[in-house]
Amino acid sequence: MSDAQAPRPRYKSDLIYGLEDRPHFSAALFAALQHVLASFVGIITPTLIVGGVLGLESEVPYLVSMALFVSGLGTFVQARRFGPIGSGLLCLQGTSFSFISVILSAGFMVKARGGGTDEILSTIFGICFFAAFIEVVLSQFIGKLRKLITPVVTGTIITLMGLSLIKVAVTDMAGGFGASDLGAAGNMGLAALVLLTIVVLNRFNNPFLRLGSIVIGLTLGFVVAWWMGRVDMAALPQVPLISVPVPFKYGFSFDWVAFIPVAVIFLISPLEAAGDLTANSMISQQPVKGSLYIKRIKSGLLADGLNSAMAATFNSLPMVTFAQNNGVIQLTGVASRYVAYFIAGLLVLLGLFPMIGAVLQLMPKPVLGGATLIMFGTVAVAGIKILAEAGLHRRNVLIVAISLGMGLGVAAVPEVLRELPKALHNIFESPITVGAFCAILLNIFLPEEFIELEEDEFDPESSTLKVMQDPDITK
Repeated sequence: MSDAQAPRPRYKSDLIYGLEDRPHFSAALFAALQHVLASFVGIITPTLIVGGVLGLESEVPYLVSMALFVSGLGTFVQARRFGPIGSGLLCLQGTSFSFISVILSAGFMVKARGGGTDEILSTIFGICFFAAFIEVVLSQFIGKLRKLITPVVTGTIITLMGLSLIKVAVTDMAGGFGASDLGAAGNMGLAALVLLTIVVLNRFNNPFLRLGSIVIGLTLGFVVAWWMGRVDMAALPQVPLISVPVPFKYGFSFDWVAFIPVAVIFLISPLEAAGDLTANSMISQQPVKGSLYIKRIKSGLLADGLNSAMAATFNSLPMVTFAQNNGVIQLTGVASRYVAYFIAGLLVLLGLFPMIGAVLQLMPKPVLGGATLIMFGTVAVAGIKILAEAGLHRRNVLIVAISLGMGLGVAAVPEVLRELPKALHNIFESPITVGAFCAILLNIFLPEEFIELEEDEFDPESSTLKVMQDPDITK
């Protein structure tokens, strides 16, 4: 059977608004609010961690505002497309957790030699600016790397991303990291209320209820938490009325030793982004094979890299396509890229008016945890669907089993990396990094018949078709 005759995977259409549909204003705004609420904490948390650990408290409000501001600009670039830049998908851009450890190492390096706040931040943003162009270059060779970007690799990475995030969601449900009342009945009750509200509303056929399930669940949880006395409006931080974006506000510095670990993570991040873009394409009922797919991946990765450079310019940490927003698309049934314009506008507003973000920061962790548990789980399921379509025959089972085992093993027992040099420890402490390396190496070295294809014929589902065409492979 030729490729042209080969059966093509079919996905059940469960979308209310497709990629090019234009929802009316209220539906688009409601969907955008859910994306913002789902990603808000993820966008600001890396900045809060880096600022707190490095003792940059005086600059944290401004840095948080800039993280939201550049996330809005990056989201607009991805969806709107400017020439070859942008995937044209509803892909929300946000601050990446993958860079936290290497950025902290760079900050401590500068601090150890007596550098102050401005020098620490100028070095961090300087090395991130140059390292971002590694992803820019790699984006143009994605077709040549077709042995790496296969369904078994992307499916494994997406599954690992979802599974590794579930711990964060459950911890938030219980009260959040370091909470004195971790696991208290009140915390779990709030989380259960939000989770059950979203589940129940998704069972209705009414599009409005389904579209608003996450917002309604979070709002209900916030109101109940306020009634229980768990929302302290007096705790609002003192922030200026407006945060003005200033390019390289803290200066511009560079350090080779600090640059190398960050550069290594930028070698890995395109794989994570390619997986997210593949999942987004699949959920949005777009092709995940052929020239259009490759164009989307190249353009999306190019935007990812340039958005990270833009983030460094405007004093924020590197950016990446957020996986959890694929879960929001699946839950709401809204894949319209025009919704991204609303998301971008809301994030820019949050960045320019820091008091709005300060209020949202008061949302109790259990309320957020109840919603993010569903979304992170949905990400894992999207990865499993890709793996199922790739064909879980003996070779692929080995790749998935070892990669997931290594990735989740590092997350569960981080002490296993204790004897590694610090630079390697910083790189491999991320379960996604470990799992990605394993999946790539095993995919290269485990034998499989490979047919040379032209770049525009690159097919991430070629192994799926091979399995379907080979009657002996399941014996």
